[in-house]
Amino acid sequence: MERVPGSFGTSVSFALRIFQLGFSSTSLISMCLDYDFNEVTTFCYLAVVMAYVTLWSILHTLADTYSVLMKQLPHKPRVLSIVLAGDVVLSFLSLSGACGAASATEMLLSIDAPMCGDNRCIKYQVSALLAFLCWALFLDSAIFNL
Repeated sequence: MERVPGSFGTSVSFALRIFQLGFSSTSLISMCLDYDFNEVTTFCYLAVVMAYVTLWSILHTLADTYSVLMKQLPHKPRVLSIVLAGDVVLSFLSLSGACGAASATEMLLSIDAPMCGDNRCIKYQVSALLAFLCWALFLDSAIFNL
C-alpha cells in the first residue's frame, strides 16, 4: 500500500486530526457557553454532532500518533474502510449541523429575537463557522483515505 500524504497513519493525517479536534472542540465550547442554546433544536443538534466529532478526532489523533511514532501504517482494508465511513458520515453530519445553526442564527438576527441580546448570536455564528471548517477538514480526510 502506498503512502499517500493525508491518508490514515501519516503525519499529514495527524495534522488534519489536530485541526479537526481544535475546530470541533472550540465550536462545542462556544455553543455550550451560552445558557439558552438548548432552546433551539439546531443548536442542540450542532452541539451533539460536535461532541461526536471531538471524540472521533481524539481517537484518530491517538491512532495517528501511534502510527507516526512507530512508523507503521495500518494495512488492513477493514480498518481503512471504517475510518473512511466514519469520516464521510461525520462530514455530512457536521455540514448539516453547521448549515442548520447558521440559518437559525440568521433567522434569529433578522427577527431581532431577544435570544440574540448581548451579542449572543455572534457565539452561534462562530460555532457554525468552526463547524464548517471542521467539515472541510473531514472532507479532506475522507478524500485522502479514498
